[in-house]
Formats: sequence, C-alpha cells, structure tokens
Amino acid sequence: MARYEHLPIFREAYDLSVHIEKIVRHFSRYHKYTLGTDLRNKSRKILEKIIEANNARDRAAHLLELRQEMESFKVLARLCHESGGFASTRSYLHVAERITNIARQNEGWLKKTQGKSRRRRKPEQGDGTKRSAAQPSQLGLGLAPQSHKP
Repeated sequence: MARYEHLPIFREAYDLSVHIEKIVRHFSRYHKYTLGTDLRNKSRKILEKIIEANNARDRAAHLLELRQEMESFKVLARLCHESGGFASTRSYLHVAERITNIARQNEGWLKKTQGKSRRRRKPEQGDGTKRSAAQPSQLGLGLAPQSHKP
C-alpha cells in the first residue's frame, strides 16, 4: 500500500475536510442536515479519490474522477453560500481557495501522469528495432536507386 500522507494535495484536501467539519457545526439546522451533510461527504470523497489515485497503477482514470468530485464540490459550496449556509463570505472564500488549490494540484498530477503514459506507449519503431533511413525503393514509390555510368 502506497503512502499518501506526504502528498501536498492530500494535506490540502485533509485541511479542507477539517475546515468543512468545523464550519458545518455552525450552520443553521436546515442547512446543517442538508447541504452541510453533502459538503462533509464530498470533502471525504475527495480524500478517498486522492488515496485511490495514489495507490492505482493507472492514475489518470482516478484523477479524472477526482476532477469530477471537485467540480461537484465547487457547485455545492457555491449553492450553500448563495442560500445562506456559510456564516460569512470570508468562510466561503477560504473553502473556494482551498478547492482551487486542490484542483490545480490535481491538474498538475494529471498532466504528469498522462505525460508518462504517453512516453511509455510510444515505441521507437513498431517492433522496437532501430532502422536506418528508408530508401525510396523500400517505401514503394517505384523509384529505383539510379546508378551513374561514366
């Protein structure tokens, strides 16, 4: 099992989850048990996706799922802010800043992962053997090498 505590994206997501837990405590009863519960669950789901991506051989698929979870979280946080769930705009801005940082790190991780997989898949010459430059006659162009007779 791979370690994940050292990942900056995990630490940021963990801090976000702790912050969400603290914020939701102060929501009104209506928001606490509807939007607050959804925010708490989504923040934990983001942590799970990060751990899954770190442990997976094919990280790109998990990172794309993480991207979807974060988009869903952003929409939910905005809805919560606009419906009066957050006590202050400052609290909402803190959450928005954290999720933006996580999204940036996810995109960087995704680009790095996709770059590695592209390099692995691209063989030099089909069967892995190096060949010299092809002659026109080998390319099927009907051009035979011309010999010069003096």
